Amino acid sequence: MKRQLSRSDCLIHQFDTALRSLMPRAATSQRNHPASQLADRVFDGHQRRHTAGLMRVNHVIGVSNQALYQGQSITAALPHARTQMVQSAAEAFDHLAWCEERLAQLNSRTSYFTPFFYTAAFGVGAISGLTSERLSLGMIAATCELSGKHFEEQQARLMADDQRSRALLRQMAADEAHQAHLAIEAGGLRFPAPIKWGLRFIAQGATKGAYYF
Repeated sequence: MKRQLSRSDCLIHQFDTALRSLMPRAATSQRNHPASQLADRVFDGHQRRHTAGLMRVNHVIGVSNQALYQGQSITAALPHARTQMVQSAAEAFDHLAWCEERLAQLNSRTSYFTPFFYTAAFGVGAISGLTSERLSLGMIAATCELSGKHFEEQQARLMADDQRSRALLRQMAADEAHQAHLAIEAGGLRFPAPIKWGLRFIAQGATKGAYYF
């Protein structure tokens, strides 16, 4: 019989998750890196900085998604909603680890704004979890859909022969599309297009500085 986690167990788990999300190289992936078998290209200084900037933004998005799911999981009332959030969080950890590894290959770092994004997204997730299960799952669906589209669009901004980064973003986009589908199937609210546009506008404005810092 599975032991019911106490409040202190949950707090310890949340603290551990936050540390693994925020500390450099602390996130570990459960799956192999999508680009592990691909040769890397040779970058000049400008190309390396550009690619690192793109990956830094992608890492911030992964951190924000992870925090959103964690915030929702501590306030979600129904077990199946909580299960969906835990599954989404596990894939978000893979994305964090992959992006950090790619940044290390590019001799770069994660964004200085990472703690801010984690805190803000965690709060949004906790509030949506308190509001309703359908809203929480709908938020996951909308977030995953927008993240997936972002990762698809980012591929066009990469160097033409940067197969490592492209394979990484392709897998991340596929993961997000899958999680969005599962969240809707679990009963998530379908957000209307204007709300999605608003969320995308806010996300683009908020993460713009991560490209540089």
